[in-house]
Amino acid sequence: MTDTRKPATIKEIARQLNVSVSTVSRALRDHPGIGLRTRQRVQELAAQLNYEPNQAAISFKQGRTRTIGLIVPNLREEFFCMAIQAVEELAQQQGYTVLIGQSHDRPAKEREVLDSMRRNRVDGVLISLAKDTRDYGLFDELKQYGLPVVFFDRVPAGQLYHGVRCNLARASSELVELLAQRGHTHIGFINGPATLAAAAEREQGIKAAAARHPGMEIVLTDTGLASHATRIAMKQLLAREVRPTAVITFNDYVALEAMAYCREQGLTINEDISFVSYAHLSFMRYLERGLLASVEQFPAEQGKAATEMLLRMVEGEEGIAAGYQVMEAKLIVN
Repeated sequence: MTDTRKPATIKEIARQLNVSVSTVSRALRDHPGIGLRTRQRVQELAAQLNYEPNQAAISFKQGRTRTIGLIVPNLREEFFCMAIQAVEELAQQQGYTVLIGQSHDRPAKEREVLDSMRRNRVDGVLISLAKDTRDYGLFDELKQYGLPVVFFDRVPAGQLYHGVRCNLARASSELVELLAQRGHTHIGFINGPATLAAAAEREQGIKAAAARHPGMEIVLTDTGLASHATRIAMKQLLAREVRPTAVITFNDYVALEAMAYCREQGLTINEDISFVSYAHLSFMRYLERGLLASVEQFPAEQGKAATEMLLRMVEGEEGIAAGYQVMEAKLIVN
């Protein structure tokens, strides 16, 4: 009698039916070379014995683990949670498991997680870069292992890699146009770390739009994305002889910190000073005095597109040239 506490094997099915292991294996795959009656007998017994394929053995034979790695700066941000959900849904539909890691926005941690995923033989990696990552050599090294990497949202500058990103230039210009329509001529801009390609794109779009408005002043400062750095940046803006009446921030989390600092200084949001930002996070709509506008960067769509690209590479599809699939960001006025 079969020990039902242990998973049934192909060998056990073959023994009970007095057929070869190869016959069982092919019958379970509905191979046309096996007679219909034999296939039915094998599949019926497999169901009775709760047989499950040995995925480890299958993966070994195929040379793949059907697992992909996903690395994000942190799991606290709604933006990356939305991307993760889209990645998992699509990967699972295609029979892949997703192994998730956080870089905590530290390059050393990013390398550690990448090394761990490589040792665990993931078939490919999706990654949104840590804010201070400057050395992309590690990603080039992964090519030696035949490990495809696809970036999304936070991507390396240039077109040497595969990835998905949002075009922020036009939406950044639209932010400035909106503020100009509202009568703002002195505008602060709290940008993100210069290491992020998206920070430069934001700045270019904002400056280009400001140049079309004589007399408009854009005061640039930046933040390392830490709370204290944002507060320092906001303090610098408020200390100017001509204080900005509006501020553009790198993302909605930066906006929240900057707005909190302004309230602590006795300023009323949307009366004394207004804010616009990027990311369009869902919870921002619950603020009584919130953002005038935010730029939607479509994290779920980016995650899905990046996953599709990675799985095509994992499956060995040819002709996938390096470069970025670019989505157009969208200004959402509140």
